[in-house]
Amino acid sequence: MVKRVLIFLGVIFVFSLVFALLNRRSPNIAIIRVKGVILNPLPIEKEIEKAQKDPNIKALVLRVDSPGGAVGAAQEIYRALQIFRAHKKPIVVSMGSLAASGGYYISAPANYIYANPGTLTASIGVIIDYLNYKDLLKKIGIEQGDIKTGKYKDILVPWKKLSKDDKAYLQYLIDNTYQQFIDAILAYRSNKISKQELLSIADGRVLTGVQAKEVGLVDGIGNLEDAIKKAAELAHIKHPVVVFYKKKKPFLKELMESSFGGALDKFELMSPIHTMYMFQGF
Repeated sequence: MVKRVLIFLGVIFVFSLVFALLNRRSPNIAIIRVKGVILNPLPIEKEIEKAQKDPNIKALVLRVDSPGGAVGAAQEIYRALQIFRAHKKPIVVSMGSLAASGGYYISAPANYIYANPGTLTASIGVIIDYLNYKDLLKKIGIEQGDIKTGKYKDILVPWKKLSKDDKAYLQYLIDNTYQQFIDAILAYRSNKISKQELLSIADGRVLTGVQAKEVGLVDGIGNLEDAIKKAAELAHIKHPVVVFYKKKKPFLKELMESSFGGALDKFELMSPIHTMYMFQGF
């Protein structure tokens, strides 16, 4: 009995080894998933870099299901995708239920973008959320202040109301970040949508996948399987092997995410103020 078990395990090991060797020699397509609010880009950047350096990876499918997130975080992922594409490896985006604002920003460098008919996307714009509880503190008899080096150093502290000058400065900041968003899209999609057309819809509005295709923000209506086929076509692969890249998470965090869904993302957003490329319906 023991001998049969050992033989059985040996056969499984040999088949696994052969399968692994075949996978190494076959041209592969990497699938990397971006899900939830984009605040920490490093795990995704590392996955993209790993796929870029792997000679067997010939194309990348980026599965996006995100309302966006912090500006800098989205820009870091965008840059990692630029580097990947510069190595002559095509990128195809597959949008899930939501790929809005920063979720669209990171999709822009793709060679081809798929959305579902009802995907919520676009939401091109910038926002800074802030709280103000000056009146509440006054009501309960608490006074809070600070000592600073410049008039804008405490511009978004919650115990001080924004002045007209403060708002003008923040609008100047937001406008510059908004222009970066526009430039990032046009860098790869100016042949699909003109600057004038883009500006006419880049007012924060959300579009469905069908509407986004009509205006040139996405290229096709399709699902993940369609994206894999397109990636194989662009990379000239007849029989691709699909490799799912998945960042490892601590067990406790994975358990919390499975239990509370997007609530953890919203909790993270309650921390320091961010300039956001983010759809606020999340």
